[in-house]
Amino acid sequence: MSTAPVRPRRAVVTGASSGIGAATVRRLRAEGWDVVATARRADRLEALAAETGADAFVADVTSDDDVARLAAHVAETGGLDALVNNAGGALGLDPVETADLEQWRTMYDLNVLGTLRATKAFLPLLRERGSGDVVVVTSTAAHGAYEGGAGYTGAKHAERMLATTLRWEIVGEPIRVIEIAPGAVATEEFSLVRFDGDEARAAAVYEGYQPLVADDIADTITWALTRPPHVNVDLLVVRPRAQAHNTKTARTGV
Repeated sequence: MSTAPVRPRRAVVTGASSGIGAATVRRLRAEGWDVVATARRADRLEALAAETGADAFVADVTSDDDVARLAAHVAETGGLDALVNNAGGALGLDPVETADLEQWRTMYDLNVLGTLRATKAFLPLLRERGSGDVVVVTSTAAHGAYEGGAGYTGAKHAERMLATTLRWEIVGEPIRVIEIAPGAVATEEFSLVRFDGDEARAAAVYEGYQPLVADDIADTITWALTRPPHVNVDLLVVRPRAQAHNTKTARTGV
């Protein structure tokens, strides 16, 4: 008796051109998933697609039109089992009194509204599949405050509330909402972007201890997605061993 082949699960990963997003694409592909990798930078996406066999789709999650095009592409090419909302980032470390309003707008649009746009666009496809996952990669900044971080912590707190509230609103449906909150992760761009290209200041964030790397979080995301379907990882906070809190890190050299 012949049996139908098992269809690979399919995920969309936003912010896939570097860091945690690119590492997640690599990890999911290694686990046999079909992956649509999306970000703004076509050259990086094309290189990642050539390396991994992922489907590259250039889109900006801060654009309504881009997200609509992405959702249409996914619907037309095989549907969806999981959305990994990874696109995000921090800008500046200024106190509230001297905060840059444009940086705050950018952080809210990318971290909060970008996640909202993608989640709204892809929930119908998950429902069509009959089950699925919405992963939201927040930060330990979503669970605490620190001086100079009000813009980023505020955006990440809002993103966290989006995930938590969605879980309450769709309870009873076979769709899991998973929040992964990384602590200090040394990637090629996060702190460099935050400090406007200041390499010395960016490097100092990770001096004196072993931070996480992008693949640590990709491994965590993949683990959460591959739990049995009745198991929901509501929240998983992942920090370096040396980091006890956003502002408490033991810089002992290990």
